[in-house]
Amino acid sequence: MSIDTGTAAKVAKLARIRVEPDHLPELAQEFSNILDFIEQLNEVDIDGVEPMVSVTPMRLKRRVDGVTDGGMQDKVLANAPDAREGFFAVPKVVE
Repeated sequence: MSIDTGTAAKVAKLARIRVEPDHLPELAQEFSNILDFIEQLNEVDIDGVEPMVSVTPMRLKRRVDGVTDGGMQDKVLANAPDAREGFFAVPKVVE
């Protein structure tokens, strides 16, 4: 598939990319090369091939999803201007 300079200019405008007019033929050729490669990929027979998550067959590492308090209450409250009973103390805002 061949892309002309007018189409390349329209694509650049839609993508909000400023392209100087003298660079439009190069951009059009690059778009044409990309579309030719996509056409080559469409010719590949993929019947019976399962989609892959990664190019290397491996399972994702998992950890136990356990709820904790973080174990660092003292560090969290160390720089608080006012902390009481293990919590941040703030001024009352609702009467």
